[in-house]
Amino acid sequence: MRHGCKQNKLSRTHAHRAAMLSNMASSLIKQKRIETTLAKAKVLRGYVEPLINRSKVDSTASRRLVFSYLQDKEAVKELFREVSQKVADRPGGYTRILKTGIRKGDNSQMAIIELVDYNENMLKENKPLKAKATRRSRSKKTAAEAEPKAEAKAEETAAEEPKA
Repeated sequence: MRHGCKQNKLSRTHAHRAAMLSNMASSLIKQKRIETTLAKAKVLRGYVEPLINRSKVDSTASRRLVFSYLQDKEAVKELFREVSQKVADRPGGYTRILKTGIRKGDNSQMAIIELVDYNENMLKENKPLKAKATRRSRSKKTAAEAEPKAEAKAEETAAEEPKA
């Protein structure tokens, strides 16, 4: 029974699960986005976010600790050079999981997991947009602008009255 066990074991042994998550985390850091099953993406998020948080402090101890998880020098370099610079001011939530539907062969739910600060399309959408112009004007007109229009209307009505 799995009373109180919070981590999904993904039907794998500990060694297989550790190797798989290490490889997936390295791929995510190098490529900034990977496609996998939803269950694996959720477990990977819990695995990689503490590593990204650790990379904010560039010290020998934190590099060694991250390397013990990733086992990939290039991924560690990428994490400490580029990724940590982008997430320096972010307090957490470094990854995003997007559901993409089901896989045709075995009907398992698929998802894309990506680093939040590297998706340019999402970054553009989050910027505040200018308020759209309404059909009716909200701004109040100044007295100088209103006077010529009022005079023009008065002239039109004065011109129409003698005709009638």
